Amino acid sequence: MKSFIIIGTAGHVDHGKTELVKALTGVDTDRLKEEKERGISIDLGFAPLHLPGGILAGVVDVPGHERFVKNMLAGAGGVDLVILVVAADEGVMPQTREHLDILQLLHVQKGVIAITKVDLVDEEWLMLVEEEVRELLKGTRLEGAPMVPVSVVTGQGLEELRQHLAQMAKEVEPKPVSGPARLPIDRVFSISGFGTVVTGTLFSGKIKLGDVVEILPHGVQVRVRSLQVHGQKVEEACAGQRVAVNLTGVEVHQISRGDVLVTPDAFVSEKRLTAFLHLLPRVNRNLENWQRVRFHLATKETFGRVRLLDHQQLRPGEDGFVQIELEEPVVAAVGDRFVLRAYSPVTTIGGGEIIEIGGPRYRRFRTWVIEHLERKMSGAPEDKIAEELQRLKRPVTVKELATRTGMNDEEVKEITARMEKVGKIGAFEVSGEVFLVSVSKIREWQETAVNALKEYHQHYPLRLGMLKEELRTRFFDFLPPRFYQLLLEAWVKEGVFVFRDQAIALPDFSAGLTQEQEKIFEKLLAKFQENPFAPPNEEEVMALLGKEGSELLQYALQKGFLVKLGEGLYFSKEAISRAWGVIENHLQQHQEITVAQARDLLGTSRRYCIPLLEYFDREKKTRRIGDKRVLYKAKASK
Repeated sequence: MKSFIIIGTAGHVDHGKTELVKALTGVDTDRLKEEKERGISIDLGFAPLHLPGGILAGVVDVPGHERFVKNMLAGAGGVDLVILVVAADEGVMPQTREHLDILQLLHVQKGVIAITKVDLVDEEWLMLVEEEVRELLKGTRLEGAPMVPVSVVTGQGLEELRQHLAQMAKEVEPKPVSGPARLPIDRVFSISGFGTVVTGTLFSGKIKLGDVVEILPHGVQVRVRSLQVHGQKVEEACAGQRVAVNLTGVEVHQISRGDVLVTPDAFVSEKRLTAFLHLLPRVNRNLENWQRVRFHLATKETFGRVRLLDHQQLRPGEDGFVQIELEEPVVAAVGDRFVLRAYSPVTTIGGGEIIEIGGPRYRRFRTWVIEHLERKMSGAPEDKIAEELQRLKRPVTVKELATRTGMNDEEVKEITARMEKVGKIGAFEVSGEVFLVSVSKIREWQETAVNALKEYHQHYPLRLGMLKEELRTRFFDFLPPRFYQLLLEAWVKEGVFVFRDQAIALPDFSAGLTQEQEKIFEKLLAKFQENPFAPPNEEEVMALLGKEGSELLQYALQKGFLVKLGEGLYFSKEAISRAWGVIENHLQQHQEITVAQARDLLGTSRRYCIPLLEYFDREKKTRRIGDKRVLYKAKASK
């Protein structure tokens, strides 16, 4: 099986990058008319490269001119290794240094140095240039990288360069093919008869023919009509490949470089990023708080402002935690590398690693914030997951946790399963999806609920407990309703709370009356016994109960002493039982009863009789047929 890697070029303008790529691949990557006329690369170029050992690489040829560094950045984000090109006749130049800085900031780990145009210089000059390059690379990730003198005119060094690239390609760590797909778009165009086509390097996951994918940040869902990898039609593209995707359901003008093709609902686009930033030593001024910058991530460029969280100002060569407030949303993953360029003059000033996507706006110079970010950035995978779960106020799915920690789904499942086993994480399955939450967070929620119920029982001693929905809306409205119900059931199973109908209470709580309340309550029941089928109205009841009327009335209803038949109308349970005895006896003898008959039998009025009969209908004791009632199970008479 062939391996797939991405090789990028870097170097100063007119140092021979495009000619070198052409000599290696046979493809002229200067595709624009202006590029042909001016003899320099303006935009990204791409070409397939077959290396020894069955390795198929995609070469990204980037422009070297300082005006087009932003285009270089669009192509550098997904490279696995780099060919740093230095022309023998000119040596190290400004864009050589800036491109090397960018490679450092993006953590490109491997590369080969190609000293081009060696046919134009003598041996002594070549040795001086090589020494200059070695000095430039000291302290960088490319220090000690192979250095190959090359001439595209004579063919010198081309085979040696291929061999070095092939050897390094074997050492490249594969990009994750599991998990959601993410393809930052670097080109958008239309082909007659096919429609919209986008290209890019697939950072993670897979894209298959017929897949429904999403274009962020627009949130537009489209279908994959066809796929090409290095010019060949395929049914599936994998992470690490250069991919051209023919899409249906979207027009060219709706997409632009910097948009991202993703698995639906797997990524979010945000304007706030929390990051660890390194300011390049060679910049000539400090980075001030709230300074406006140009932000580059993968193929996206936008403007933003930098909030320094642990520095008054960042000096050249210093590192710090920052929050970047962007003017446009970007699609990012934890661990992504980014580059910052000055707003004016436009030069590369620094870059770093994304720690959080979205999230709260942190206050500056807070110790707990810095400690939290340090744990998230450098902690072990289990520590990162624990930190994320503890910070979040709500439960999260495996997919969301993977996005927030920069891990893949399988890695998160494996780690959280271990954490659940040792009692660090609680897992709740809701509608087929598992939600995770730290056990310490569950304890916090439990303490909140216990304190809320203690206070509730003190204020409302006559109520059976707080309604479950009231507890949720007051204290746990951030929890999905089904998750909340499962959490309550778990607490009840542990004996922390008890259910009482639709209410929840502490297990040692029992609703009861004081001696004074008992006396009032006895007067209330006596009032209902005076004329059981013509009971007192609500106004009379409240006058009798006094200042605690609402609570005492609620208590009477909860305990079943009284039954509410309608708005402002209550009957004693005893009266209802007696009324049913009278009506049932009549129905057994006569099979049916009218309102007038019931009224006369009970010695009351229609005002009370009709609600009573309707109550028996609701309780399925009687069934109304026309203006008469029959026993619920009886058949209507013909």
